[in-house]
Amino acid sequence: MGDDDGLVRGAWLPVTGVDGEVRAVGLLEALTGSHGLARLDLPVPTMLPAVLRQLLLPIVFDALGVPRSRGEWGKRFTQGGFSAEEKEKLLDYLGPRYGDRFELFSSRPFAQVAGLTALNGETKPSTLLVPSVASGNNVPLFSALSEADHLDLTPAQAALWLMHAHCWDTAAIKTGAVGDGQAKNGKTTGNPTGPLGQFGVIVPTGGTLYETLLLNTPVLPDGLAAGDRPQWAWDERPASCAATSPAGPEWSVRPAGGLLDLLTFPSRRIRLIPAETEQGLRVRQVVVCAGDRLALTPGEEPHTAWMHLAKPKAGRSARRPRRHASGRAAWQGLGALLALALPQDGDGPYTSVLLRQTGQLFADRYLPADFALGVETCGLEYGNQSAVVENAIADSLPLPVASLLAADEWLRQPILDCVDQADRVARVLDGLHSDLRRACGGEPLPRDKGERPSARFLHAVDGRMRRLLAGLRTIGDDYDTLERAQQAWEVTLRQAALREADGLLAAAPPRAVVGRTEKVNGKEIVFRSGKAAGVFHKRLGEILTRTVDAATGEGEAA
Repeated sequence: MGDDDGLVRGAWLPVTGVDGEVRAVGLLEALTGSHGLARLDLPVPTMLPAVLRQLLLPIVFDALGVPRSRGEWGKRFTQGGFSAEEKEKLLDYLGPRYGDRFELFSSRPFAQVAGLTALNGETKPSTLLVPSVASGNNVPLFSALSEADHLDLTPAQAALWLMHAHCWDTAAIKTGAVGDGQAKNGKTTGNPTGPLGQFGVIVPTGGTLYETLLLNTPVLPDGLAAGDRPQWAWDERPASCAATSPAGPEWSVRPAGGLLDLLTFPSRRIRLIPAETEQGLRVRQVVVCAGDRLALTPGEEPHTAWMHLAKPKAGRSARRPRRHASGRAAWQGLGALLALALPQDGDGPYTSVLLRQTGQLFADRYLPADFALGVETCGLEYGNQSAVVENAIADSLPLPVASLLAADEWLRQPILDCVDQADRVARVLDGLHSDLRRACGGEPLPRDKGERPSARFLHAVDGRMRRLLAGLRTIGDDYDTLERAQQAWEVTLRQAALREADGLLAAAPPRAVVGRTEKVNGKEIVFRSGKAAGVFHKRLGEILTRTVDAATGEGEAA
């Protein structure tokens, strides 16, 4: 992407076509040709929601408006791509109206503050934008670069990491900017992470980029809020809006002014500093300062699931955004993804706005029963007062749209039962492991230490669960096939559990056969390998009821 090409027509956004070809396109081609593109082909999973929110979705919403009914949404879906009239509107939006606002290095640069200067006059390496590279306090364990090294970003790479920083940047101390009256001693403190760092992101996806854009388009009966503007059109906000301009160094603590403002929320004030190198124009230095602080994640946030609180503390919301659990596959969290109704009693999960809407669209027959719905989940785990990135969480999952029917649990409940079975079998394996350790004279592993057999077991069945979910997308209303799928899943669990259990029993030393006696809650209990194996098989049979007869037959034969 050349300096004069900009984001609109310059080839900078990596995509994969429906034919499998990987190439780079500009904004205009990505949108008008979205029906021929399978997906965005981005460097890291956390970049997908950043590009959708900071760029693609707000352009479509602002240029074309959001659907005001599910019928209007269904009409757009049936088109399979943007109509000729819609393409003309996008062309006008990215041309005469706002085309000059999608330049990286201009007098009004995209998502930046022109001329932004640190109070100390210094700039920082471009590594500050990339969480996986060492910079300042953020020192990843396996980073190939140190803060002293240069990271030359092409303009295309810089554009992607610029949007990523607005969404995911670390918290804590930021460089004070010239013109920022709230900076003290050359810095600002108390900065939160970027908005997406506050929750676990859930992005529904389709077979094409066009379908993905639609699946991430909420139906709003009243349309967009009056005066709601994206960050590149902030000068058009109402005069009554007291928020500071993202094109200047000052910032404010404020709520989002609407969907467009929420998606493009300017959580940092950033300036990319280009330099000519032997390889062409590169971004080696940046200035990153404090930006607007979102007062609260609003209930309209489309890309998170929620935890509903039955008795919230005084002054607190009854709902708070859910985070993804580290070390767990996305399918292990299907209970939250498929929680389509508010919990009636006590605390509980509530799925995202967009997944609930997808179920409603399927119920209204605007989505076919065999629609290839996918779900991308991602999140960052921060440490040390959220000033460093400790871990990235990302997964993708096929999901049957019929499982999102709020009024019918015929498919959703069996899927949740399959997930629950895997979780229970995993705990039974850990119980066997603990009993064998006691039989040998040891102690069970602490909850947060050591390698557990449950982790190996869940990894072993991971691929089968994904195939199961993908297969159920085309099941229609075939109850017999559903029953066979559940039985096949139990066979998978049983075989994987027995393999893991056999390994644990084979590794137990001879003294485990004799075992030992110890007091547990005031009672003397004998722990030995034979007893542990018997308890394991009994509990396994209680969980996997469809295979209990087969298991009994195998035991007799043995």
